[in-house]
Amino acid sequence: MESLTNLVYGFQIALDPMNIFYVFIGVFAGTVIGMLPGLGPISALALMIPMAFTMDPASGLILMAGVYYGAIFGGSTSSILLNAPGVAGTVATSFDGYPMAKKGLAGKALALAAYASFIGGTISVLGLMLIAPLLSQVAISFGPAEYFALMVLGLTAVVSLSDKSLIKGMIAAIFGMMVSIMGIDLQTGTERYTFNHIELLDGIDFIVVALGLFALAEVFYMLLRGGSKTQKRNIVGSLKLSRQEVKEIAMPITRSSILGFFTGVLPGAGATIGSFLGYSMEKRLARDGDTFGQGNIKGVAAPEAANNAACGGSFVPLLTLGVPGSGTTAILLGALLVMGVTPGPMMLEQRPDVFWGVIASMYIGNIFLLVLNLPLIPYFARLLDVPRPLLLSMILIFCMVGVYGMSFSVFNLFLLLGFGLIGLAMRLYGFPAAPMILALILGALMEESMRRALQISGGDWWVFIQKPISMWLLIIAFLSLFMPLFKFVYRRIRGF
Repeated sequence: MESLTNLVYGFQIALDPMNIFYVFIGVFAGTVIGMLPGLGPISALALMIPMAFTMDPASGLILMAGVYYGAIFGGSTSSILLNAPGVAGTVATSFDGYPMAKKGLAGKALALAAYASFIGGTISVLGLMLIAPLLSQVAISFGPAEYFALMVLGLTAVVSLSDKSLIKGMIAAIFGMMVSIMGIDLQTGTERYTFNHIELLDGIDFIVVALGLFALAEVFYMLLRGGSKTQKRNIVGSLKLSRQEVKEIAMPITRSSILGFFTGVLPGAGATIGSFLGYSMEKRLARDGDTFGQGNIKGVAAPEAANNAACGGSFVPLLTLGVPGSGTTAILLGALLVMGVTPGPMMLEQRPDVFWGVIASMYIGNIFLLVLNLPLIPYFARLLDVPRPLLLSMILIFCMVGVYGMSFSVFNLFLLLGFGLIGLAMRLYGFPAAPMILALILGALMEESMRRALQISGGDWWVFIQKPISMWLLIIAFLSLFMPLFKFVYRRIRGF
């Protein structure tokens, strides 16, 4: 009853005409930003901090939060149509979304992403409203050992989905780990894999790798197969879902939304990890899991529901603990501090207008996103009607502008080209890109969590199995990784 009363109070703030305007502007700007490969919400939010300084704290956070979850919502468009993820959280969407677009089902894929994003975002807001204070206590119980085990589980879950070759999946993951730790080790000052290049001292940005492995590699692959020739484009297809398709995606969306929300609650996890976990979970549970990666509708619905739910869940540690779970929420934390609001356990009592106003605004924002995106899907999908040579040129320009705009470095353009060639080679020789991408995201975080756990335990490696949560997470990770091998050995033994 108290939560309902608080939510009514939040709606009184969110339904103020100016705040409704801020919600609309935020989600619209976020949608556009999410569609543009390489831009991302972090840069946009950083530019908004001076503007937010002059605003009421509740209005400022409502605007910036709208940009955040709007970018996650809109990032699926470029992932599905161009295989160029607009934000990191929509990489998993491209695994089945882009194959659907190539089959002439772009409209259905975009509609699926919109519906799944809306439901995932709505479920996360409900969770944020009902159990945020309780979940903040759960998040506190996760120490470095538990975070390390959780990330190991997320990585092994994706590696184990490399059905064609577990070894190739592990090689891709190890390569991703190596790329993730490039640069200066912040604890020892040691240079790692820099090859005496000053430009590599800060490491390699995720967007450079993602655009290279997916978008640029797709351009090279099309050219290699004669894709530059003018040919008849696939039709956009219907946006409607049949009753059977609705039944097929109902449970995956629900499960992935819940999983994504709880993943987002954990500081350091976020939308990207949530989307990969949702995708891998559904591939394991689905009867037609072997068709994932070929245009399965559940492969679009699951990660889209998970990443939007994780986006909402990430506000739990931000608002109740003052702990940012990602670069984006770190910008939001900085904005709150600039506006004179200190997130933490006392925020619910000291600034309920900010806390509940933002939660209520998310309901409104999710409705705006659905209303904005669904009518525009036929226009977005017109990208597929562009002649193939022009489309390849557009993808190449988007990639180059996005990468160069991050740091204005020509060296990053050469890195983009290099990872494009690596992505092409991986595609030609059957190496999966998903394990590498997730290892790139988790590598540095895993190393940091492992070091902290060992420092606390005085170098005792048993710390990872002494705590029940980390122990069970590692056991599940071990079973997840080697279960395909156990099944293979069992079948061979039965064959004899």
